[in-house]
Amino acid sequence: MKKLLFESLQKLDFIVWWLTLLFFVWSAILLWWNINESFLWASWIIVLMVLIWFSIELILSALKNVKWVGKITWFITNWPEALVLIVWLIGWNVLFAASTPLWSNVMNPILLWIWILISWYLIKLKKFSHKWFFSIWFIITAILAVAFFKIPENYYIYWLALSLIISIYLFTRKVVHTEDHEEWIEPVNKLFLPVWLVILIISWYFLDPIVSFTAEASLAPKWVIWFLVLATLTSWPEFKSVLALLKRNKTLDAFENILVSNITNLWLAIIWILVWLLIK
Repeated sequence: MKKLLFESLQKLDFIVWWLTLLFFVWSAILLWWNINESFLWASWIIVLMVLIWFSIELILSALKNVKWVGKITWFITNWPEALVLIVWLIGWNVLFAASTPLWSNVMNPILLWIWILISWYLIKLKKFSHKWFFSIWFIITAILAVAFFKIPENYYIYWLALSLIISIYLFTRKVVHTEDHEEWIEPVNKLFLPVWLVILIISWYFLDPIVSFTAEASLAPKWVIWFLVLATLTSWPEFKSVLALLKRNKTLDAFENILVSNITNLWLAIIWILVWLLIK
């Protein structure tokens, strides 16, 4: 388990944590508010997200040899989005509940292309014949995500239909190599599975109040925290798995990984919005 922990933590993780802290501290500085509390509560957001990431990874590691786990490995990095969505189900707020998975559709390709540009991987993409196909569909799934927040409520049903058609079409076009995910899932002791589940549930339970306290301390709007900060943090496991694939020159797998993640995010939002429309 120690090996899995140290392999999971990378320099990029520390960079994104510091950027998160700077976001809240800078917000407090600009608005002449409580800098110390902003730093404290922002730190707790990071702690909870790390616990969510790591507990999910441990649970999957414990279940590595279970047959059905290999069949759902395309979706494993979307579990943080699903958990954050569940947090907002309690408040029955359709916009906030859908915000994290949908805004992750924007953050996923942004993180991918930022790394490609700063790492000079763009040179290798010249040999990748599918780059325009994926880029176009990344943009389309991102536009669908943004469009949801711009349309009136009575148009939700049309958004659902269009998103469902596009996501199903894309899913039938994908070719995901699940063994690539399995390589970095190291088996661990199943006896501790209940402990990791408890940690995951506790982290999930405290996420919303911690976000509320951070918003009050920094005066950063709560919707900005959910739409921007948490969308980035929940996309981070996806980005790390994609980064590992790119470093091994598995460009097709990396791009498909992002596309499947965006499809899954659309499905999470579709299910929630459909339930909300039927029950409201």
